[in-house]
Amino acid sequence: MATKESSKQNTAAAKPKEKREKVVISTNRKAHHDYSLEDSFEAGLVLMGSEIKSIRDHKVNLADGFVQETDGELWLLNVHISPYNQANRYNHEPLRPRKLLLNKKEIARLITRVRERGYSIIPTQLYLKNGRAKVEIALARGKKQYDKRDDIQERESKRQIERVLKQGRYED
Repeated sequence: MATKESSKQNTAAAKPKEKREKVVISTNRKAHHDYSLEDSFEAGLVLMGSEIKSIRDHKVNLADGFVQETDGELWLLNVHISPYNQANRYNHEPLRPRKLLLNKKEIARLITRVRERGYSIIPTQLYLKNGRAKVEIALARGKKQYDKRDDIQERESKRQIERVLKQGRYED
């Protein structure tokens, strides 16, 4: 009997590790306010060692970031990843351009859409997935000022309706 129990323990240890969920590092909340987002894609990033360590420390700012096409490749620009303190002279530049890793078909599709008038590519979220840094980029069209006002008015009306419904439940 003891041998069966020990063999069960060995097989349990031999199973591969379960895939971890994504750990969100930074989100770009400004993107939902300034743009109407249409399609989203998951892209890998080409990073230096000190950059991934700063990302794991949650020292990233996506607010002013955007994606630009150069020679058939997509580059993430203006995303601030703070220097890693322990890297001393081997540190990275905080605002350096970073190459995005996507399939050729996805890159071609994004480039053709961006060349249309009014479209741009915006980073919406940076996260770690199975230990690798990924960025979620979205194909976006800029909102006009009146579109933003409509969104704010919609949100406020929903809040008022919820308040009234909540008050009605407790008055009974």
